[in-house]
Amino acid sequence: MTIMGRKKNNDWKKRDGVVYSTSDEFDYDEFGDEQAETLPPHQQNLKVMLDKKARGGKQVTLIAGFIGTEDDLKALGKTLKSKCGVGGSAKDGEILIQGDHRDKVLEMLLQQNYKAKKSGG
Repeated sequence: MTIMGRKKNNDWKKRDGVVYSTSDEFDYDEFGDEQAETLPPHQQNLKVMLDKKARGGKQVTLIAGFIGTEDDLKALGKTLKSKCGVGGSAKDGEILIQGDHRDKVLEMLLQQNYKAKKSGG
């Protein structure tokens, strides 16, 4: 649509991040849930499982259920990866360790006072 020979600027990408509320009580939190407090190890309820879905048949040890900041998740992931001597990743509350290291990971988590258990996967 044109307005007097000029193209109307209706680009939704330029409006990304706009927040609007009619509530007087509304308080915009720029960081959302990402800055949530990390629960202490004895309150974490971690599940250690073997996963090979959508990974080209390769097995990974999946640690799910971590509640806390991305930095704390990555620090725990780095510790587990180095103790197992393998690669992996940590994001979105999950840690992936390449290969089947369920027993070793479970033992390490329990030594650090995490509440963790093996589960099917």
